[in-house]
Amino acid sequence: MTTSVNVTKVYDEIVDFIATGTTPESVINFKLSDTAQDRLDDLVYDHKMGKLSDEEQKELDNFLVLEHIMRLAKARAYKLIPTE
Repeated sequence: MTTSVNVTKVYDEIVDFIATGTTPESVINFKLSDTAQDRLDDLVYDHKMGKLSDEEQKELDNFLVLEHIMRLAKARAYKLIPTE
């Protein structure tokens, strides 16, 4: 299940999010758009089926690195929010 035309990479939303500046709350609440999530689902499915091109594999690998960084950032963001 692949899409034929992908103008943006699945990780572009994370890069754009970081570039625009963040707050701890926005980091915690960050979520991929439905379009990006669908692209990620396609990449993961094709990976499991052994049908990824080299470029798609790089896209998935880059996403996984950024996704790990976002998880770390979310964990740290929770520590930055003042508790009452």
